[in-house]
Amino acid sequence: MRLLLLGTGGYHPNERRHTACIMLPELGVLLDAGTGAFRVPQHLESDKLDIFLTHPHLDHIVGLTYFYGLTHEDNPVEITLHASDETIHAVRSSLFDKALFPIMTIDRFESLGERTELNEGAVLRTFELDHPGGSLGMRIDQGSKSFAYVTDTTALKPEKIDHIRGVELLIHEAYFDDSNQEWAEKTGHSTAIEAARTAKAAGAKRLILVHPDPRCEDDSLAHAEASAIFPNVKYGQDGQEVML
Repeated sequence: MRLLLLGTGGYHPNERRHTACIMLPELGVLLDAGTGAFRVPQHLESDKLDIFLTHPHLDHIVGLTYFYGLTHEDNPVEITLHASDETIHAVRSSLFDKALFPIMTIDRFESLGERTELNEGAVLRTFELDHPGGSLGMRIDQGSKSFAYVTDTTALKPEKIDHIRGVELLIHEAYFDDSNQEWAEKTGHSTAIEAARTAKAAGAKRLILVHPDPRCEDDSLAHAEASAIFPNVKYGQDGQEVML
């Protein structure tokens, strides 16, 4: 299983990172469509693309408008958007409002349940997270390979950690360092320490931190705090390829 980190930042892009977008090119799957989605065309391996959204905040969906005229080897790409009913409504009525963006780039909308069958025997499962307006955590299993994508959430409670137990890789947001714990709680986000504690409790093998505050120019403090709890941790970088 190959993952491409096309956008690893949060809130808005900066000189180092675009916002949330993870691609599994061999499965034809995209997780979130933030500003990093402009990189999708160069990595397409088929003329079908399934996009799964965690929630409809702008830094996770604005890239849906980048797919006008998307092709693979001169064939139009068929795009299916999978999301909660609330997210689908927000995308259709707001993002693609005629006054805002009058061209619909999505071919089909599918209500996202707790389990979705993907290509090549892979399975995607979802679970609810604690974030203003709601958000979904995602786990993908393919044979012995597994990873989880957990973004835009406060610290996971034990019953939520059960959904990601034993994953080979956990990709988890770390918007703040520990000095901003109060802000994390107010905004529905996590600190790097909380992400590390989640990885340790879940028995994950690796941890990649994403969605940092774009106004913070240095991740070293948050990384040091996380690595003291869970040593096998790195901050994700745009363009990074991860193999499972």
